[in-house]
Amino acid sequence: MADNKAKAAALKDQGNAALSAGNVQEAVNKYTEAIALDPENHVLYSNRSAAYAKMEKYHEALLDADKTVLYKPDWGKGYSRKGAALTYLGRITEAVAAYEKGLQLDPNNQQLKDGLAECRAKMARDGPNKMMNPFSNPNVMARLATDPRTQEYMKDPEYVSMISELSANPEALGTKLNDKRVLTTLSVLLGMDKGGIPMDEDDEEPDPTPPPKKTPTPPPKKEEKMEVDKTPEQLQALKEKDAGNEAYKKKDFQKALEHYDKAIEIDPANMTFYSNKAAVYFEMKDYEKCIAACEKSVEVGRENRADFKLIAKVLTRIGNAYKGLKDYPKAKTFYEKSLSEHRTPETKEILSKLERLMKEQERLAYIDPAKAEEEKEQGNSNFKKGDYPNAIKHYTEAIRRNPDDPKIYSNRAACYTKLAEFNLGLKDCEECIRLDPNFVKGHIRKGKIHQVLKQFTKAQDSYQKAIDLDPNCQEALDGFRECMMAANSDPEEVRKRAMADPEVQQILKDPAMRMILEQMQSDPRALQDHLKNPDVAAKIQKLLQSGLISIR
Repeated sequence: MADNKAKAAALKDQGNAALSAGNVQEAVNKYTEAIALDPENHVLYSNRSAAYAKMEKYHEALLDADKTVLYKPDWGKGYSRKGAALTYLGRITEAVAAYEKGLQLDPNNQQLKDGLAECRAKMARDGPNKMMNPFSNPNVMARLATDPRTQEYMKDPEYVSMISELSANPEALGTKLNDKRVLTTLSVLLGMDKGGIPMDEDDEEPDPTPPPKKTPTPPPKKEEKMEVDKTPEQLQALKEKDAGNEAYKKKDFQKALEHYDKAIEIDPANMTFYSNKAAVYFEMKDYEKCIAACEKSVEVGRENRADFKLIAKVLTRIGNAYKGLKDYPKAKTFYEKSLSEHRTPETKEILSKLERLMKEQERLAYIDPAKAEEEKEQGNSNFKKGDYPNAIKHYTEAIRRNPDDPKIYSNRAACYTKLAEFNLGLKDCEECIRLDPNFVKGHIRKGKIHQVLKQFTKAQDSYQKAIDLDPNCQEALDGFRECMMAANSDPEEVRKRAMADPEVQQILKDPAMRMILEQMQSDPRALQDHLKNPDVAAKIQKLLQSGLISIR
């Protein structure tokens, strides 16, 4: 499921890129693929609604807007989508209701405010009834003949005849909406900008760092303003930024920097241009310049009251640059600053990874085999005096100084055994054997702990491994013999221990093994045939070791 969401997020980003580039049909295709993977993601329907609006498919745009509202009823942007689609379709009263509903949820949303103001202005100017029939305007033909979107249509007599019919009979509008030209005509007569509402995406600065694939929750999206009230200079600056983005994608970094510098020269109050420069420097691995550009971006952003989400993104980039310089403490500081502005799963994950990296670096920097040997010797001295707690303290420090020395774990296991901390002792024995499977003393230590716990079968296994490594090891031979004698000393105790062993329990539950054991009692010679089966032989060996059965 998480994988589907990650794939859907990637497709959404591709759709956003296609829509920005003017490839509207490709954008719709990408959003549709994403919806198939994540069918309840409201942002996907919202973005596809924007794409359909650009294609002048206003019915489809309205359907997707309704889906957006269905899956995210408390999101003002969804009602903005719905209001726009309804306005395109000439359903102004319903559009007003949609915008008003959105503003109840998000009173400061400029898109909703602008959309509502536009609808009310039209209603005040033309009256609600007239708005329901935009073709009734006496200047309709002249308006369609002068608008670049409908100029060519007016050369078609069939189209002119259809407009005349709609002017005389507005009820016929419902039968004509499948004609793309009618929808385009509606947008012209209603005074709607063909561009529609911006898609729900992040700011358009390039970001070389791909989003993490394990995050199941899409990152929060910033509310974009409608492209209104921009000065010619600002529009020119945005064109330079777009040109810089294209150069950046082609890895033509010098050209990208030139365009971003021109954008800054034209509109120095836009923090995104500085942030884009920082992205280029980051890709060039010029981290010092990246940091300087980011700092300027934050400064400009704060002066102009930029969205805190944009500030957070730039602070994260500063952290990435310090990470590139391997100045991890400063990187950590800026990731934390970013999170204080706006918490996102991506930055939290980056910070967590950095903290793990810093912790590992501290651990590695602490390693010193010479000091480990000194601590081990002090531990040995305390052990001989019977001061086991202090011995453990020194052995623990020795392990921190040299965590790959199996002998230190073995020594500490001996201390734990003396203090009856058998579980801790076994844990050290396991680590000792993991580091050096051929370390005889580690197997013996493990055997002794099992023996003290009266787990004689496990003890015998450990002693046997020691004997396999050193057949002349007297300590292992003695331990094995003692376990054999103890295991057979009290039949009732033997039976209780055996029946408490999960492996023995499993063997005895096996109907085939029960039948074999019955055969062994009535016909001992049958055992030889059964022992030819390796699986059966292993199970019989386990029962023999547990003392539950014997062969005479």
